[in-house]
Amino acid sequence: MERPKIYVLDTNVLIHDPNSVYNFEEHDIMIPMVVLEELDKLKVGPSAVAADCRQAVRTIDNIIGASTPREIAEGVLIKKYEDDAEIVQGRLSILMSGFEHHGHKLTSQINDNQIINDVLNFQKRIPDKDVILITKDINMRLKARGCGLSAEDYHNDQLITDIDRLTTGYHRIDGSFWEQLDAIQSQTLTGEQFHTLPKALLSQLLGSKFFINQFILDEKEFVGRIKAVDEEWVTLELLNTGLLMRQKCWGLNPRDIFQAMAMYLIMDPEIDLVSLNGPAGSGKTILALACALELTLEQKSFKRIIATRSTRGLDEDIGFLPGTETEKMTPWLGAFTDNLEALHAEDYDPSGSEHYVGSNMPIHFKSLNFVRGRSFQNSFLIVDEAQNLTPHQIKTIITRAGEGTKVLCMGNLAQIDTPYLGATSSGLTYMSERFKGFDHGGSITLKGVARSRLAAYAEKYL
Repeated sequence: MERPKIYVLDTNVLIHDPNSVYNFEEHDIMIPMVVLEELDKLKVGPSAVAADCRQAVRTIDNIIGASTPREIAEGVLIKKYEDDAEIVQGRLSILMSGFEHHGHKLTSQINDNQIINDVLNFQKRIPDKDVILITKDINMRLKARGCGLSAEDYHNDQLITDIDRLTTGYHRIDGSFWEQLDAIQSQTLTGEQFHTLPKALLSQLLGSKFFINQFILDEKEFVGRIKAVDEEWVTLELLNTGLLMRQKCWGLNPRDIFQAMAMYLIMDPEIDLVSLNGPAGSGKTILALACALELTLEQKSFKRIIATRSTRGLDEDIGFLPGTETEKMTPWLGAFTDNLEALHAEDYDPSGSEHYVGSNMPIHFKSLNFVRGRSFQNSFLIVDEAQNLTPHQIKTIITRAGEGTKVLCMGNLAQIDTPYLGATSSGLTYMSERFKGFDHGGSITLKGVARSRLAAYAEKYL
């Protein structure tokens, strides 16, 4: 019989997911007093971290409510509601600080050490149960294990364990797609733009799961997009490499088939959300900006472009730089202004072109710290450096999308600056996996480095 478990949550877990206390099923949860003190210190201010702290405190308060000290010490039942049904899980209690502990002990002036000491002491008092510390801090996990304490990462919103399994948005076929398909079952083409084939047949050919809005490409210049999937049939939109490579947005042609597939997805009016992942220099920003300008200024599909990005994982506000919010965000969003210059570098009067863009359709630079509570209507929303966002933060941003808004999230999972995030736990990864079956969403992993031969060599060998 499995031993009862008690999970002790660190501060960074509650900031990463303010509703994490509901995600441990029937097991008991314990919040150290030191964690509550840290949440109290961090909860003030406009930053996303402060907002997450406030949400975590409210969640704990909703569970504990008016419980007596004795009831809190014994544990208050965790209840949540799904489809109007009450689900009773484990219990939530508060772990007090300052217990005397003999044996392994760390200097308690540091909060992490105080938490570890308190958990060690608590573990000695209940030898019949497994006490497990849950923290996003790798170093804290190492210290806890060194003291003989079980410690784990928070995995509830981690949908994959190997980044190589992240959806790329396309399937590559060796040789000819049609020849391999005919070898399994003969196909008759009617010359139309769409082709329907049995779902089981495509599964046999690809040898893996596939989803709507994913592409299929072979070595014979065939490209197809999975347009619809039901229980028995798959509808393919028939494309080809030449057609995709001839696309042009705001004077920009795709440099490779991966950029071409991304451009095709972004320009599709039926697609509301696009996720772009790729190494530095793969063309994410210039592609996003060119498509945004084309859709906004030329096609009039949107009223404005809103550009934003994570500023070191949302753990600090935009500070005391002079000027308006847009002027304060400009240093953080230099990549957009650099690429705007690149798009007009060949114009007769580049500065006049950039002035035309700015005067006819201002690009609004917004801080993510002020996104909460807002709703963006008829906008093209570009979220740069999305790899530095937690799943909870990425949800906060996407739910701001109002009627007629397209969201483009992009980032490089090899360059994560937030201390408690990894490639598999990043909000960009979480979003790509969650939306891979969404009829109006798509994801593309870009390849190669387009900046220069020097950048390409550095990306590969440094």
